[in-house]
Amino acid sequence: MAHNLKQHLLLTGLPGIGKTSVLLRALDVLRAKGYEIGGIISREVRERGIRVGFEIADFKTGRKGWLAHANQPTGPRIGKYRVNLSDLNSIGASSILEAVENTDIIAVDEIGPMELFSSNFKEAVMTALNSSKVMIGTIHYAARDPLISTIKAREDVQILEVTHENRTSLHKVLVGRVLQSMKG
Repeated sequence: MAHNLKQHLLLTGLPGIGKTSVLLRALDVLRAKGYEIGGIISREVRERGIRVGFEIADFKTGRKGWLAHANQPTGPRIGKYRVNLSDLNSIGASSILEAVENTDIIAVDEIGPMELFSSNFKEAVMTALNSSKVMIGTIHYAARDPLISTIKAREDVQILEVTHENRTSLHKVLVGRVLQSMKG
């Protein structure tokens, strides 16, 4: 692969393996090096030890909303959760588009079954992939969707698997590849 080819890097792996943690460590290193980063981060939310939902946050501003919640009254259902399309669009999709316009690196955590219910989110991800910026993020290991097939087929996308063995050091690999891409 040519070294001047912009590279998008996505982490995959089993649920709970630490994809978001690896991504956040890489983003911290890149931010410390002076890069402006935007996009979204998703986290599970627990109450009294029980997972009640997933939060979505704008990486740059910290603005938060619900990606999905067990008590969400409307929206597409995945397991015991309902997806909050309104927050997914107003925070998720808009944060990605904002990052395309105004940052050096776009973070997308995660491209997964819940997020794929939003056509705005899918369009924002494609806009990010087609922009001149580097996108790093996480992609669900088993989700099936035309968008995921398209992403995996792209020559400018590299998917790295997070494992128990590599999860403490993989952020360094991610940072190294992003820096190499930024030079290109």
